[in-house]
Amino acid sequence: MRDETGGAAQQAGRQGGMSVRDTTGPVGLREAAATEAADDSSSGPEAGSEAGPEATSANGAPAHPLPWEELVKTALLGTDRRAAPVSAGAEGNAPGGLLAAAAVRTVRHRAGLRAAAPAGAPLSAARPDERPPLPRAARNRLAQLLAVRTAGGTDRRGAAPDLTELLPQWLATALRQGFAAPHDLLPALLDAARARTDLRPAALAFAGPRALWLARLNPAWRFALRGVPGGAAGTPAPEDAEGVARLWEEGLFAERVALLGTLRERDPARARELLATTWRTERAEDRLLFLDSLRAGLGEADEPFLDEALADRSRNVRSTAAELLSALPGSALAARMAERAASCVSLALTGEPRITVEAPHECDAGMERDGVTAKPPANRGERSWWFGQLVEAAPLATWPGRLGGRTPEEVVALPVEEGWQSELHGAWCRAAVRQRDAAWSRALLGDPGSPVADGPGAVSLAERAQLLGALPEGERAAWVAGFIAAHGLSDSFQLLATCTAPWAGPLGAAVVDALTTARRAGGYPWSYSGIMGLAERCLDPAEAPRLAALTQPEPPVADPPANSTTAYWTDAFARLTGTLRLREAMHAELTRPPA
Repeated sequence: MRDETGGAAQQAGRQGGMSVRDTTGPVGLREAAATEAADDSSSGPEAGSEAGPEATSANGAPAHPLPWEELVKTALLGTDRRAAPVSAGAEGNAPGGLLAAAAVRTVRHRAGLRAAAPAGAPLSAARPDERPPLPRAARNRLAQLLAVRTAGGTDRRGAAPDLTELLPQWLATALRQGFAAPHDLLPALLDAARARTDLRPAALAFAGPRALWLARLNPAWRFALRGVPGGAAGTPAPEDAEGVARLWEEGLFAERVALLGTLRERDPARARELLATTWRTERAEDRLLFLDSLRAGLGEADEPFLDEALADRSRNVRSTAAELLSALPGSALAARMAERAASCVSLALTGEPRITVEAPHECDAGMERDGVTAKPPANRGERSWWFGQLVEAAPLATWPGRLGGRTPEEVVALPVEEGWQSELHGAWCRAAVRQRDAAWSRALLGDPGSPVADGPGAVSLAERAQLLGALPEGERAAWVAGFIAAHGLSDSFQLLATCTAPWAGPLGAAVVDALTTARRAGGYPWSYSGIMGLAERCLDPAEAPRLAALTQPEPPVADPPANSTTAYWTDAFARLTGTLRLREAMHAELTRPPA
């Protein structure tokens, strides 16, 4: 059937005045089946036709075309397995007759199409964007970045910069400068935001009101309307009390989450009051996500609501409520946890100052109500599990008074008896992160030059990265620079990710020095691919001259491993240098005063 119909298709197409694509074989028939189905389901002579030889006119053409489904069935099975429900034609060519019938049927269908309905009322114009237009050079740069994204990005190998990773920085700078997006690049910008969720906040803020106007016309861009008053989800403005109440009562879950988040950012008390109106009727999984939204703007006024949630039917809801209350040092739960934890930790009465620990012997109902999980995970002792939860939920202000008026640094430096140090310090780390306490974070981090596995409090790199988040930006960068100077780059990726770009001053110098040392040690640059990727996005472009010197091959040395990696490092440094200079040019294009 396939071989025969392929040749007959061209003849049938010419006879019917159609292209071969419209009538050739089963695929062509399937493409048109959807549009033919409506005709076949209608009343009339065609709808009631039976399968079998159809009547033909004097010239051999079908007088009453059969239902489209019959033609499709025969084409799929083949005329050698199913008798063609059409005349075989003068030459007895069944496949040709089938395709001729399909061509005639398609022409009849197209000839009977009705004109499209007239357009409705003209669309209202988009709200004007009052921001100044981009400078020409910056506009051309944005077009280049968007075109590279559409083409599939830049090859990570070689010395060419990766332009796709520069788009977030370009958008951030353009927003700071207050420029409006070029109208002709809005579709490409919306497509980029659709493909990368991390781009959406900056891309949509830069795109402005015209992007929202376009998003209402294209379903692929409806993501831009989420959380926007009057958007796809119909999110009302916060001042529209009636609209807010109606959406909260009748909206889909995603719409209600977006509404609650928007209200929480602008008016935390109003968002909490809205949640309280339906709290008891919500599903457990919904209550958990709604409760999590209270992290934004968390304050003492939330305590009564959270305290009520401690009696929730869902264990996960109770645990989340307890965690939020423990982040409020003045809450009643925090006071109860402080009392429990303090009863477990004390100073030794004799000998050198040291901490003694007496972990709880049971998890009573009060502890469970306050969020302590009774059953420990696998390979974890019950008492240590309960102890850790009590300490991490207790206010850190509990410990200086409990341990002889010592400062956080002095408390952390005290030895702990009977192997409880890791458990106690780990709980203090979690408490410092939860309570955003810079003094305790600083004490638990210790000196950046201390051994990675033997720090004063935080042992793991993940713990140190979390504690760094509680420090001021400048202090955080200085600590990471000291860590890199002492330990190199191998263990620094998580720590560098906490530092604000650009990496300037001591931090930028420490990264370049460590890369130079790694090159001379004979390692391969792809062993530091994560660090190199971060450096391309975060290193201060002022470091480019130092890096440019490293793109030149070093003189041959006696150490073969070091010599063998020279070409790879040369490409890596050339790529990094080119990216930094490109970032510098992008910044100049967006900040240079107009001529």
